[in-house]
Amino acid sequence: MESINEPAPEAKPSRVRSLILTLGKAAVSVILLWLLSARVDFARLWAIGKTASISWLALALCLYFSMILVSAWRWGLLLKAQHLDLPFWKLISSFLVATFFNNFLPSNIGGDVIRIADTAPAARSRTLATTVVLIDRGIGLLGLVLMAALGATAGPRLIASGPGIGAGMLWAAFIGATLVAAPALLIPTVLPTLLKPLRLLNRDWVDERLTRLTGALIKFRETPTALAGCFGGALVVQTVLVAFYLSIARSMNIPVGFTALAVVVPISFIVQMLPVSMNGFGVREATFGFYFTRLGLPLESALLVSFMGAALIMLFSLSGGLTYLIRKRQELRNPSSGTSLQPVSPDVTIL
Repeated sequence: MESINEPAPEAKPSRVRSLILTLGKAAVSVILLWLLSARVDFARLWAIGKTASISWLALALCLYFSMILVSAWRWGLLLKAQHLDLPFWKLISSFLVATFFNNFLPSNIGGDVIRIADTAPAARSRTLATTVVLIDRGIGLLGLVLMAALGATAGPRLIASGPGIGAGMLWAAFIGATLVAAPALLIPTVLPTLLKPLRLLNRDWVDERLTRLTGALIKFRETPTALAGCFGGALVVQTVLVAFYLSIARSMNIPVGFTALAVVVPISFIVQMLPVSMNGFGVREATFGFYFTRLGLPLESALLVSFMGAALIMLFSLSGGLTYLIRKRQELRNPSSGTSLQPVSPDVTIL
């Protein structure tokens, strides 16, 4: 008799592949950081770093928290468009936990899984919860590219002195992504139609999910104000993130302006999305170094701003770890309450 605890035959190879990929990403991060460190004057690095102002760094943490609030608000707008009116504080709690998982797992997929798991009971559908998170992600990415394009246009000196991602390329990426995304929202049947070949895997299972997906897209089309508000919120989020790094630079009297960081910060986040490094380490610092040196700033200042930003984000994300532990403790005390956002719609099987 086969044990129910025995892993499937493909489980072990899958774990091996995952381990190899993780080690590969770690190797890329280590190599990039080693190459950068070979060009660093550590005496200068320490001289700049020790001047950091605690008040400016505290402001940076406050800005990051405000970014979390706006992000949760955006998410709530999309959920309301699906007739899911969930408490704002619970969305913040879920977002904090997601931030913790994003920063302490090898990829940022973990945070999205948390958000989906938290809203699936309320939506009574994992498909719907996943759709909302993916739309939120997509709109956020559009805001990210638009911020980079605006920054590159306002501060052309940063991109005119050599190879790199120029304003034209960024505007083309933004317009192209918008043209690709628009049909899915304006004509809700387009995306499900494109996904119909998946029916070969499991006709009934796929059909049911495509029906749910179509219904969700129709509701988004019927609430354009929610999509517009989410996009406006995405721009606010990117503006706050630029201000976050600007505060860090100001804390160490590094002379870099908002328009320059409006290019560097979004591009660094875009580069970090490439699955080639461990949570963006090395890739992020290389991006900061590339652009800071174009501005005539020392590599040491780029690394300090990048590392300090990462350190503050990880420090802040510990609040999500604490939130997660509190949720688990409450769940152990009262299992019937659960830690997910509670259902507000009729009882339907979660799919």
